[in-house]
Amino acid sequence: AGLWTVFTLGGVGSKPTAQLEQCSPLANQSLLLLLVLANLTDAPDTPNPYRQAIMSFKNTQDSTAFSSSNPHAFQINFNSLYTALCEQQKSDQATLLLYMLLHQNGNVRTYVLARTDIENLV
Repeated sequence: AGLWTVFTLGGVGSKPTAQLEQCSPLANQSLLLLLVLANLTDAPDTPNPYRQAIMSFKNTQDSTAFSSSNPHAFQINFNSLYTALCEQQKSDQATLLLYMLLHQNGNVRTYVLARTDIENLV
């Protein structure tokens, strides 16, 4: 929470509710760690592996073949991810993750735009 306070300039952004913090403190801290790791700058000779993983993961329910040429590639159930993001949109962390996924992962962007219940997310 202290690190998040630094990033929000002492509380300029919306603060997570106490109920959200008590409900899943490990998930909250893990999401913050993921966001920090994925936004580290790339070295000139090696790209950021966390950012590469965020940019390239695919849906487990996708019918196309899963290519393992990317060492950071993995699959996740987009329906579960979408549901979790819809439920957690009151937190800044979930909104930042959604923003990053929509801008950096074409698979997630295509999935979200194809949903008929996008108003749940908005």
